[in-house]
Amino acid sequence: MSFIHRWQPGTGDPRVAVVFHGTGGDENSLVPFAQTLLPGAAILSLRGRVLENGMPRFFRRFAEGVFDFDSIREESDAVAEFLAWAAKEYGFDPKDTVAIGYSNGANIAWSTLLRHPESLQELVLFRPMVTLDDTADLAGKRIFVGAGERDPIVPNENVERLAQQMRDCGARVELAWHSGGHELTRGEITLAGSWLGLA
Repeated sequence: MSFIHRWQPGTGDPRVAVVFHGTGGDENSLVPFAQTLLPGAAILSLRGRVLENGMPRFFRRFAEGVFDFDSIREESDAVAEFLAWAAKEYGFDPKDTVAIGYSNGANIAWSTLLRHPESLQELVLFRPMVTLDDTADLAGKRIFVGAGERDPIVPNENVERLAQQMRDCGARVELAWHSGGHELTRGEITLAGSWLGLA
């Protein structure tokens, strides 16, 4: 279950940024954000294996916000299997990982943690939404959720429900709203970086 990916060794920070792009991105798209969030950390950036009109994604959907749940489960399991391989191949501890995901990438990162809590440690998710109704023991996990108050794709209620699901699983959640939409903002990148520096 291999993924096209990019590996960049760290230069001081022992953590590994595991990066998941949004629809139409690739393994290079969010590397600059990862470098900003975790300077000096190693970077493992994946390319989604599903194509939608030629654009890479991490799982199939039937329409905007209407997900193929079988595809989510299959691809989440594949990501977890790949991360186990990568930890051995590149010599890192899954407990040192910080997943960084945007939109579709945020959704696969969350779904992977939900199904395989051992595969990732911390999550920084921009524009995620509810995917699966599964439960898991996520005690000791930290999750940053960046959400847009005027996001035309992810309703505010959906974000609140997702954050509650995460808390119900035992995760420590920081839900940060900004006044814009689905786009990433420099301010929230800075905020997420500060959050990552907190024990």
